[in-house]
Amino acid sequence: MNTKWLDYTLLTLVIIGAINWGLIGFFRFDLVAFIFGNMSWLSRIIYALVGIGGLYLLSAYGRIRSMDET
Repeated sequence: MNTKWLDYTLLTLVIIGAINWGLIGFFRFDLVAFIFGNMSWLSRIIYALVGIGGLYLLSAYGRIRSMDET
C-alpha cells in the first residue's frame, strides 16, 4: 500500500508541531494558541492531530529498517 502522501502530510504536521514547541521553549510563545485561541476546540484538534501524527510516524522506524534490509 502506498502511504507516501500520508507520510509527507503527517511529517509536515509534526514538523509544525515541533516548531511550535521550540517557540514555547525559547520564547514562551504558543503559535497555535495565538492563531486559534487558548485551548479552543480548534487548537485542541490541532494538538491532537500533531500527537496522532507523531504516533503514526513511529512506524517509520520499522519501515526504514525494512527498506535497509532489502
